[in-house]
Amino acid sequence: MNDIIIGIDLGTTNSEVAVVEAGRPRIIQVGGAEILPSVVGLADDGSLLVGRAARNQYALYYPERTIGSVKRRMGADVRLPMGDQDYTPQEISALILRRLKQAAEDALGQPVTKAVITVPAYFSDAQRQATREAGRLADLDVVRIINEPTAAALAYEVDHQKPKNILVYDLGGGTFDVSVVRLN
Repeated sequence: MNDIIIGIDLGTTNSEVAVVEAGRPRIIQVGGAEILPSVVGLADDGSLLVGRAARNQYALYYPERTIGSVKRRMGADVRLPMGDQDYTPQEISALILRRLKQAAEDALGQPVTKAVITVPAYFSDAQRQATREAGRLADLDVVRIINEPTAAALAYEVDHQKPKNILVYDLGGGTFDVSVVRLN
């Protein structure tokens, strides 16, 4: 069995998981879709909801039992209320990461323990460490934290032959980053 490392874009609004197969990234579906809303909530029976069900609950019924856009709070010393309990941003992010990990395991037919997680280029050391901690809480060995524009450049220019500069923009649900990346 080889050591599979999944790639995770832990987004403000949506998240996704991918794996490299035959030198190319493949996005793994989560519940029939390529993206998972980055929303966590509590159902009527107290069970956890992650993704579309949590997003739908937030919009329609129970915003007090739902947390979204947790990425904006990463690295902050805060507790976020959801139902009768409070959670750290890392704990909420870990629930999203755990769902992505499970989707990868289901798609690949084997356990996954390692991940690379992307973060905005402007993330501070505290925010990066909080992201790493969320991975640990989700039972993932975070082998690397990569800036989102760097990850995009690597995926787009995987077969580049000559040094060049490229402009990468990331227009996400909660952030808009622009970076110039030099490929060598």
